[in-house]
Amino acid sequence: MELSEIRSKIDALDRHMQSLFEERMLLCQEVAKYKQAHHMQVFQAEREQQVLDRVEANAKKGLELASRTFFANMMSISSQLQQKMLVNAEDAPIFHQPHMKNAMQVGCQGTTGANSETATRLFFPGRKVRFYSTFEQVFEAVESGELEYGVLPIYNSTSGTVTQTVDLMGKYSFFITAMNQVEVAHCLAALPGTKLENISMVYSHPQALSQCSDFLDARHLPHHEFSNTATAAQMIAESHNTTIAAICSEDAAKLNQLEILASRISNVVPNFTQFICITKDMEVADDASIISIMMTLSNEPGSLSRILNKFFLYGLDMTKIESRPIQDGSFDVIFHIDFKGNLRDRSIAAFLNDLCKSCRDFKLLGNATVIESS
Repeated sequence: MELSEIRSKIDALDRHMQSLFEERMLLCQEVAKYKQAHHMQVFQAEREQQVLDRVEANAKKGLELASRTFFANMMSISSQLQQKMLVNAEDAPIFHQPHMKNAMQVGCQGTTGANSETATRLFFPGRKVRFYSTFEQVFEAVESGELEYGVLPIYNSTSGTVTQTVDLMGKYSFFITAMNQVEVAHCLAALPGTKLENISMVYSHPQALSQCSDFLDARHLPHHEFSNTATAAQMIAESHNTTIAAICSEDAAKLNQLEILASRISNVVPNFTQFICITKDMEVADDASIISIMMTLSNEPGSLSRILNKFFLYGLDMTKIESRPIQDGSFDVIFHIDFKGNLRDRSIAAFLNDLCKSCRDFKLLGNATVIESS
């Protein structure tokens, strides 16, 4: 048989399969109407499992898993269509608008001159900033209501995720309501009169040390982690020690009357850090455009693939996906995902309703407005 003849037969089968697929989806819409009238859940795990087990048992040898995957994807599409029908019949979700313009109790980790302060002032121009010693204290202050809004770094364009922030996200109750980014221009600063060749230790936040590793390694400079770049600069200023230095911003160096020994020492220039603004209650602006979630999945073949297919089926643009250990002694991971959308959109509500039923654990982290630097 010639290749053209084989392809012609495949094309004919494809047309037939498409017709059957569309017929099946129409029947699924009838199922959705029935479920709606009888107040039934769209996703019924037992029914899906029965169908997939039957398909796999009836498949030709060597095609068992392929057949199961094919039908699993088709049933996922069916579930998506049913979810959309049911959600579109409901009223659009209602959320409170952010009140960031009127907020007075705002805070971040660090001290004056820290990049976190810069990010906070981009969110809240002219407002007094309350400083905390640790990222966890910022989460605690937001959850307790001590702060209306807290600002935390979450991702750096050079060194990646700020793991201290991400690992605390599952522990506290909060919602992300805005994001911005700050250009981080690191410098090496020390007391006036300090010689670069005499430095015995460099102090800074772990992310800053990572972002400037090429500079440190090339000069064989020992380094030690510190809570924050600005507090490291403050410590150097108070130390009276001309053999230690800090990696910090130039603003922090000037505020602490330190001498800048080297400027723009990041591995990659420009270097940006993304910050999130969190609050206790869900707030969604009309122009919110990034939805953040975290989830754990059942430890079984294809579980992540099925989740990723849902994003494709709903036409959603995933901007970030990463995993972190759950830190419970197991080797299980939790996934953090950002994707484009607004929670006021009914189709997003349908998607999240569909998605959470496929997860072992699910947490909606919020819907952020991206605030551009002026």
